[in-house]
Amino acid sequence: MTSIIDRRDSTPDEIPVGPRPDRPTFDYDVAIIGLGYVGLPTALSYFGGGARVVGLEISQRRLEQIVRGEADLLERDQLRLSDAMMSETFTLTTEVSEISKAKAIIVCVPTPVDDFLVPDLSILRAACAMVVEAAVPGQTLMLTSTTYVGCTDDLLVKPLRARGLAIGVDVFVAFSAERIDPGNASFDQSDVPRVVGGATPECEEEADRLLRRYANTVHHVGSLAAAEMTKLLENTFRAVNIALANEFADICRSLDIDVNDVIDAASTKPYGFMAFRPGPGVGGHCIPCDPHYLLWQLKKTRVDAPLIEEAMSAIARRPRQVVERVRDVLSQRSHGLGGTRVLVVGISYKPNVADLRESPALEILSGLREHGAVVGFLDNHFDLVTLADGHVLQAVTQPVAFNADLIILHTTHEGVDLSWIPGDQLVIDTTYNHSVFPMAVQL
Repeated sequence: MTSIIDRRDSTPDEIPVGPRPDRPTFDYDVAIIGLGYVGLPTALSYFGGGARVVGLEISQRRLEQIVRGEADLLERDQLRLSDAMMSETFTLTTEVSEISKAKAIIVCVPTPVDDFLVPDLSILRAACAMVVEAAVPGQTLMLTSTTYVGCTDDLLVKPLRARGLAIGVDVFVAFSAERIDPGNASFDQSDVPRVVGGATPECEEEADRLLRRYANTVHHVGSLAAAEMTKLLENTFRAVNIALANEFADICRSLDIDVNDVIDAASTKPYGFMAFRPGPGVGGHCIPCDPHYLLWQLKKTRVDAPLIEEAMSAIARRPRQVVERVRDVLSQRSHGLGGTRVLVVGISYKPNVADLRESPALEILSGLREHGAVVGFLDNHFDLVTLADGHVLQAVTQPVAFNADLIILHTTHEGVDLSWIPGDQLVIDTTYNHSVFPMAVQL
């Protein structure tokens, strides 16, 4: 077995016996498939709840990164990881056969979209096929990856039945979407309610027992489809409101009004309003991707969703609007983008995470280059980035020496020193945070 840490000499806890008397004894309480931004914190939460955990990650490089303590985690999860690495109840492996030894298997793999905004299910299909092949009676199998309605049935329930396993009797299948906000320490994972739906009532009850190993609150919806749709609604709601906030920011600028003043004022209403802030676009693994799983499915059934479609189109346009705003600001000063030196400060999709997935900064950098600008970026989370056209940018380490004609504040990580920016520097602030650089031109 290829394993980074594999200690299983401790006596297994008592495992509840299912409806049939021939249940195996399991070496682990839970197996986590995929140890990325969702899977690793999930594994650590189960470990913190006293479960015997095995984490399966097909990337040896990722496992080595975790072992070295280089995974991008909140401080509390870094402490948990240090404890876990010393424990006999926490195992990291690349060996697929280990998941058959777990009472429960949780799939935490990415569900991105491709360049044409079409769902890319290849990683999820491969993970589910692995689970189906490895499944043994007595196990609870749960998807947490955001996907289309009916996916759990397509990728787990039907293939398991084809294997001759009775759902709700031999194995228990459920869906409970992850609810992790990378870089946000305000909510402990145990305090965030989990929504769960099962293929049968028995499946849902087994999933409830699994989730309560660490989660304080579990909300039942009664079906796989309802649980899958809940996650799509959550992130579509955010997408629509972010698009609206961006539109209001543009409107307020045209009327010489500070949009933050307006949002702050509207937030004083104790009901019926939720504050969303404008920005340079939307990144990460959820908001730019998840609504497209719904739209993709609706196209098959010829159901229109014009509000969602327009919101996602507006979000997709936003980085290019930043480039156009840069051109307008320079034009007002009788300059063009050609030959202009532009430094983008912060390129991850949100503060305090080393994550470039769908980051608007990448498209902004590409758009500036297309118009002839000389671009650079400053972000201590990254040494280099590769743009869509294959061009590789090295991080700027001496921002003063870059001699920028214009600086774009894209992502302001906590503790980053911007005192090197002179007071008369032309700065465009896409974060809408006046306190960062009060003299900045607003997006």
